[in-house]
Amino acid sequence: MKQHTYRVNIRWTGNIGEGTKTYRGYRRDHVVEAGAKPTLLCSSDPSFLGDPNRYNPEELLVASLSGCHMLWYLHLCAVNHVTVAEYSDPASGVMEETEDGSGAVTRVVLRPAVKVLEADAIEKARALHAQAHRFCFIARSVNFPIDILPKIAAAAQS
Repeated sequence: MKQHTYRVNIRWTGNIGEGTKTYRGYRRDHVVEAGAKPTLLCSSDPSFLGDPNRYNPEELLVASLSGCHMLWYLHLCAVNHVTVAEYSDPASGVMEETEDGSGAVTRVVLRPAVKVLEADAIEKARALHAQAHRFCFIARSVNFPIDILPKIAAAAQS
């Protein structure tokens, strides 16, 4: 079995002088670093005193699922002779918080909007989303449902 290892460094940058002495006495700011790649500025969700201008872990989870699905989908379209001209996905996720303050992501919805060059390949393009979902490494690693609601259209030819 082939293995791949991924390394990131999470570094808290929210100490404003007293560390975590009090609940409101520190920022939730942190950075995600991975080698020489650009640093991601992160925080917690604003509901948990995070900075709304930074990515939060829940958004990054939804983005990881959406990105993995997209990359598999583009691969499958290429090997099945479906030419994708445009792809976007306004994905969303739901996290439910429990009485004790814990919580879990309970559902993610991917809404890929795809334009293909071949008008006669729209149904094939739609069907490839199910296959992409089965192959997506991230989707296979989570324990909540992921709904895929694709919209496929033919791209305007110029």
